[in-house]
Amino acid sequence: MISKKTKKNQRIQQITEQTLIVGADIAKKTHFARAVDFRGIELGTRCIFENDHQGLLKLVLWMKELQKVHQKLDIVFGIEPTGHYWFPLAEFLRKRDIKVVLVNPHHVNKSKELEDNSQTKNDLKDAKVIANLIENGDYTEPKLPKDIFADLRVLMNLREKVANSLNQVKIRVQNWLDRFFPEYLKVFKKWDGKASFITLREFPLPQEIVSLGAEEVLKRWKTEVKRAVGMKRARKLVDYASASIGLTDGCIGAKMELTILLDQYELFEEQLETIMKEVQGLLNRIPGTKEMMTIPSVGEVTLAGFLAEVGNLHDYHHPQQIIRLAGLNLKENSSGKHKGQTTISKRGRSRLRALLFRCVLPMVSKNEEFKYLHLYNTKLKEKPLKKKQSIIALCGKLIRLFYYLGTRRQSYQAKDVLGPMHSNQLQMAA
Repeated sequence: MISKKTKKNQRIQQITEQTLIVGADIAKKTHFARAVDFRGIELGTRCIFENDHQGLLKLVLWMKELQKVHQKLDIVFGIEPTGHYWFPLAEFLRKRDIKVVLVNPHHVNKSKELEDNSQTKNDLKDAKVIANLIENGDYTEPKLPKDIFADLRVLMNLREKVANSLNQVKIRVQNWLDRFFPEYLKVFKKWDGKASFITLREFPLPQEIVSLGAEEVLKRWKTEVKRAVGMKRARKLVDYASASIGLTDGCIGAKMELTILLDQYELFEEQLETIMKEVQGLLNRIPGTKEMMTIPSVGEVTLAGFLAEVGNLHDYHHPQQIIRLAGLNLKENSSGKHKGQTTISKRGRSRLRALLFRCVLPMVSKNEEFKYLHLYNTKLKEKPLKKKQSIIALCGKLIRLFYYLGTRRQSYQAKDVLGPMHSNQLQMAA
């Protein structure tokens, strides 16, 4: 694997005397750009352009004019990836063969005072700082998803939003029950079961249940539910309804509120199902997903979320690049004789990091190999890891598994996960 220092040297070497460096501060409506040469000398005037077709054409013409005047052969256009406003701009420039690079927002923030020894912040200053960072090789080339991976990212982002909306509806239904029928969940453990749904749809208020009586309640249930409900549960519901402490005022509005919430619940459930059918179709078209799915405790949602964030695994030379992308690489705080605590950088995609963490948590109890590795990490004789540290370490292990199974098209093998030493120890323990 190429070292971080070597990569930076390569990036610096790409910025030559013939390179026009453009830094831009991106906003929602108006962008600001400034251009420098390979020594940081500013070239020409600044460019202020709108976030529309005419504005982006103005930017391209401005860069081409500077390129012609100063006899530059190529253009490197840099931005800091804050928000989502830069996506259309990057695609617009890519189609015109203009190289787009990204600078770390943390670097921009730390470098501002180097420009004029002032805490002043404005868009024009940020554009110059970005250009100077590119000149020093402090940039990366974006890996924007393409083709099937672009669809996968859009769908998984949409799924997350719909799932969040569904959870909000569930909380609001629980809130409704707490106000108007607090005893309800003593009868139904889950309010979204079939019999419960009939109850909430047709006669949710305690006074309605009491007026119907147990026999009529059971009769309504049996129209759609043939098993799991009987007279015993119907009587129990009537008993709790007759002694309920729920609110009795505002019943007309309460029933309308609950009807709308249940409609939303069913809509979001249907949308999630539709999204996942499309996601399954996309996964089937990606080489290597079948092999990655052989990892015990890894499901379609986890794998789809991973590929949506990472993109094509063949775009990476080593799984350590994905570990860095997730912000799981280690950072050290030490000075002189003082050696501080080593932690993960968290300078990466938080969504990817959270997805991996949520996946590994059940794996250390259900997947035999990960269970053993977790126990080994936390029971080391020298410097044992804390449980959370071990989970983080196993997130890196899972990334490497995804990478090698997906790129080599091999199925999950326990001995490859553990290695010879751990495999022998596990056999001896057995």
